[in-house]
Amino acid sequence: MALCGAVMGGRGAPLLGLLLLGKPAFSTTRVACGKNRRLRQKRAISERKLTRYFVDHRRVRVVGGQGGDGGHSFYSEPRKIFGGPDGGNGGDGGHVVLKADQQMKSLSSVLPFYQGVHGGRGGSKNCYGANGASVYVKVPVGTSVKEDGVVVADLTQHGEEYVAAYGGAGGKGNRFFLSNENRAPMLFTPGEPGQERVLHLELKTTAHAGLVGFPNAGKSSLLRALSNAKPAVAAYPFTTLNPHVGIVHYEDYEQVAVADIPGLIRGAHQNRGLGVAFLRHIERCRFLLYVVDLSVPRPWIQLQDLKYELEQYKKGLSERPCVVIGNKIDLAQSRINLPLLKEQIDDRVIALSALTGDNLEELLLHLRELYDIYVKTEQSQGQRPVKW
Repeated sequence: MALCGAVMGGRGAPLLGLLLLGKPAFSTTRVACGKNRRLRQKRAISERKLTRYFVDHRRVRVVGGQGGDGGHSFYSEPRKIFGGPDGGNGGDGGHVVLKADQQMKSLSSVLPFYQGVHGGRGGSKNCYGANGASVYVKVPVGTSVKEDGVVVADLTQHGEEYVAAYGGAGGKGNRFFLSNENRAPMLFTPGEPGQERVLHLELKTTAHAGLVGFPNAGKSSLLRALSNAKPAVAAYPFTTLNPHVGIVHYEDYEQVAVADIPGLIRGAHQNRGLGVAFLRHIERCRFLLYVVDLSVPRPWIQLQDLKYELEQYKKGLSERPCVVIGNKIDLAQSRINLPLLKEQIDDRVIALSALTGDNLEELLLHLRELYDIYVKTEQSQGQRPVKW
C-alpha cells in the first residue's frame, strides 16, 4: 500500500491511473485522425469535372533558340606568346518541331508558347559551343498547321515532323577570321536570334465514324450509350458546344472511334451558328451516322437538310458510307413516323432509343460492318488504316 502510494505520488501516477481504469497507456487518436485525413482526401469527383473536352484549336507562339556567340581569345603558353587566335564558333540554337503522335487525341496538352534551347558560347582552344537541343511538341495525327490563314503543314501520318521554328546560327569566333592579311583578328560575331512565328493548330478529327445531326437529336446521349465518353446531357433542350470522341470496344480488341459533332443548323456552311468550326471534323470521318429525331413531324426533312449542308461545305462529303439512326423510338409519335421515314429515303434506317438502350445491338453490329469495309478498302489501296 505504501509502494502504491509512492508510485501514485511520483511520475508514474498518470500511467498507473490509466491502467487501473482499463484504458490503454498510449494514445490512439493520432492514428485515427491520420486515417480519417486520408479518407477525407478521396472525395467523389463530379461527372462534370471528369468530362474532358476535345480541344481542336490552339494558337501557339514558337521561337527558335538563339545561337551562341563566337569566342574571342588568343592562344598563349610558355615560350609561345603569340600563338594566334583560338576562339571557337558558337553553337546553333535548337529548333521547335511539331511531331504527330497517334497516342495524342487532343490539343489540350499543347502549351501557348515554346522556345528552343539556346546554343552555347564558343570557348578558347578552338572549342565550339554546344548546339541547343530541339524542343519536340507532340500533336495528334491529323493536325493542320496554319500561318496567316495559309496551311503550311498537314501532319497525317504517325511520326511525321514539321520544323515550326528554326534555331539561330551560332556566331563565328575570331579563329574563323584568321587570314594571311590579318594574323591577329579581333573580330567575332554574336549568335543569330531564332525564328519566331505565331501558328494556329487545327485538329481535324480522325475518328472512324461521325455523329451528324441537328441540335437535340440525341447525339450525346447516343455516344454515352455506345462508349465511356461523358458528354453533357440534360432533360432540357441545349446543344453541345465542344466535340467529344468515344471509343467503342469489341471482343476481338478492335476499337472504333465515334465523334460527337456539335449540332448543325441550316446555313452552317455559310458560317451560321457554330458555322464551319466543326464541319471540318466531319471531313475526315470515314463513315457517317445521321442521327434523326423521330418524334418531330416529317423527320426525313432533317436528313435532307443535313446532306445539303455537308454537300455545300465539300462536294462529295454526303456520299460517304452512312446509316440513318432514328432516335427516340421509345416515344409514341416516333413509332408512327418510323414507317414514313423508311418510305421517303433509300438509306438503311436503324430505329433505337439512346435513353433506354433499345436496339443498340443492331447499331453496334452495323458499325463494325462499316469499320471492316473501311479497313479492307484501305488495305487494298496499299494504305494504312487509322487505328485507335
